[in-house]
Amino acid sequence: MAITDSDISGTLAAYLENHQAEVEHLSEPIGLLRNGQDFASRRTFPMHVTVGALLARQHAEVLLVRHKAYGGILLQPGGHLEQTDVTLLDAAVRELAEETGIDPEGVVPASPNPVYVEYGRVPARPLKREPVHYHLDFGYCFVAVHADIGQIQESEVTDAAWYPFAEAERLVGPRIARARHAGPGSGQR
Repeated sequence: MAITDSDISGTLAAYLENHQAEVEHLSEPIGLLRNGQDFASRRTFPMHVTVGALLARQHAEVLLVRHKAYGGILLQPGGHLEQTDVTLLDAAVRELAEETGIDPEGVVPASPNPVYVEYGRVPARPLKREPVHYHLDFGYCFVAVHADIGQIQESEVTDAAWYPFAEAERLVGPRIARARHAGPGSGQR
């Protein structure tokens, strides 16, 4: 069964229980979700849901990719939902495996809940017939002792590599710190 607006709202509510300081920042998507408009579809405007995957290896580094859609900037693997996705967590694992060739059997979710939720503006993409819109991005953290980068998804990314946490946080931003501190015994739920 595909991901529903109810699933998305429930996941956001669970996230906000642990991150109450972000309620105001996420007030606009909360309001949009109340109206229920199939936010799992990438054709829903002005907002739809995306997922991200922060993969931490040996508590020392995180996997980043250069996304073509964003001009080659470094980001965590991630992307749009598909009809076959059953949960947001599953969608994040799928995106991680598709973009980096990482074997999904070798990664473990650090938590069943997202470690970040971001609401961001996306410029118009006339070639894709997309107006200016917003992504509500649910980011999950995964851990792996050993995880080898495989065949990258060249239609989406140009490179995938491991970065030390401090460098990744400097390049990508504070969501990286959430990956560093996620996992059993970290207090992150």
